[in-house]
Amino acid sequence: MASLPPRRCSIEIQNKSSMFTLSNPCVHCVSGYNEAPLPPTLSPSETGSALFLSTPTTARGSVGVFTYDLQNPLNMQFYGKIAVMFSVPYDFNLYSNWYAVGMFDMDKHCDKHLYKEMYYNTELGFVRGKAKGPSLAHTGPNVTIRATMSDSYQPVLKVQVCNN
Repeated sequence: MASLPPRRCSIEIQNKSSMFTLSNPCVHCVSGYNEAPLPPTLSPSETGSALFLSTPTTARGSVGVFTYDLQNPLNMQFYGKIAVMFSVPYDFNLYSNWYAVGMFDMDKHCDKHLYKEMYYNTELGFVRGKAKGPSLAHTGPNVTIRATMSDSYQPVLKVQVCNN
């Protein structure tokens, strides 16, 4: 049997907001690891990227969640956290690529509980979908988060954060 290609999820995140900086990224990997980290800050009109890989020689995918704090650089106040969940499974016969984007309070931790909330729970404060479905958009109190994800073994997840 031919071996399957390693799972990876490339992230491209674009801050199209004119009012907020994305700062203090936090990552939680459920499966795999963060090979190329997110930028420490994304000022208005900046773009960044990250790369998540499956653990070599394991039949596991690349699965996790990351957050950024939404900060107004003029008054240095925080206005919540944006969160992005991704799941790129090893076995496409049993599972599909899923992703989710949302807005949470500042006290929300980037951990396995946030991942499980965004993967399994009712959509409250976020939207979730399969990569083979339509693009996602979640409008929070200050920004709208839009995302698309390709449906492959090595997908690209594109995220845009825009003013409301």
